[in-house]
Amino acid sequence: MSTIRRTRRAAVLGTLAALALGATACGSSGGDPLDGGSSSAAAGGASTAAAGSGGAGDGGTVVVGSANFPENVLLGSIYSQALKAKGVKVEEKFNIGSREVLYGQLQSGNLTVLPEYNGALLAYLDAKSTATAKDDVNAALAKTLPASLGILDSSPAEDKDSLSVTQETADKYGLKTVADLAAKAGEFTIGGPPEFKSRREQQFKDVYGLTFKEWKPTGDTTANALKDGAVQVGNVFTTDPKIVQFKLVPLADPKGVFGAQNVTPLVNKAGVGPTATAALNAVSAKLDTAGLTALMKRVSVDKEDPSAVAKDWLKANGLG
Repeated sequence: MSTIRRTRRAAVLGTLAALALGATACGSSGGDPLDGGSSSAAAGGASTAAAGSGGAGDGGTVVVGSANFPENVLLGSIYSQALKAKGVKVEEKFNIGSREVLYGQLQSGNLTVLPEYNGALLAYLDAKSTATAKDDVNAALAKTLPASLGILDSSPAEDKDSLSVTQETADKYGLKTVADLAAKAGEFTIGGPPEFKSRREQQFKDVYGLTFKEWKPTGDTTANALKDGAVQVGNVFTTDPKIVQFKLVPLADPKGVFGAQNVTPLVNKAGVGPTATAALNAVSAKLDTAGLTALMKRVSVDKEDPSAVAKDWLKANGLG
C-alpha cells in the first residue's frame, strides 16, 4: 500500500467537522487515496473550480499521471482512454508515488491530469479546513489551489470510510443508514483499525447516539471479520473490492461523519483544453461508488489488467 494517503489522510483535527475530514485515515484493499500530510505552502492563490477555458487548448499532449496504488492506476487509465477516444494526444505516467511528488509534477507541468480525492486533497493543502460536504470541499479547493491548477467535475464515486454490515444483518434489522444502528448498537461489536475507537467513538455518540457493545481492532481483516461474524459492524472503505466479494452493505452517512472523498480530476490548466475537459467531466458524470468498487474487484481480486478493465467500463458507458 502506498504512503501517499488517506492519512488514506490528514492529522486528526480538533473540531468535530475537522475530525470527520482528517481521520479518514484507515487502510483499504483499494489502496491509498493520496495521503501525505498537510502542506499549506503548496497553496499559492485562487483558482476556479473548472479548467479548460485557456492554456494550450487541445493541440498538445496531455500527460495523465497516477499514484502507485491499484485504484489510482485504474482511474488514470480510465482518464487516459477517455481522452484518447476524443482524439486527445495522451502520454501515461502511472505508479509515480506520493502526493508530494505528484503535486509538484502537476505544478511544474510535467503532469497535466491526476485522479484525486477532493477531501484528501483539501486536507493536504489546508489542514485547518472544516469543509466536509462535496460542494463545500470543492469551493474551498477553488480558493486554495494555486492559480495554475484547477479541479474539474467531481464524480459521485467516493473512496472513503464507511460503517458496513453484511447483507444478512442489513435485511434482518432494516439497516440502511448509520442512524438506523441506534436501536441495536448496544448489542453489536464494531471492528476497524487500532486507532478507530479513539478517533470515532465519541463522535458516533455525539452525532448518532451510538454506543457499541465492544470495539475490536480488526485492521485489514475487518471485511473478513464481518463475513465471519466476529463483528457486526465494520469500518470498510467504500471501494474495497471485498464489499462486492462478501456482499457487504456500506450504510449511508446522512450527517456526514465521514467527509467527502469524491474522485475528482486535478489538472494543470495550461495543458487542458475544452475537448479534454469535456471528456474528463463525462467520466465523472458516469462514475459512481458501486461501479468503481466492482471495477476494483476485477483488478484486485480477479487480477485483471487495469487498462482492460478501464476499456470495458468506458465502452459500457458510451465513452470509449
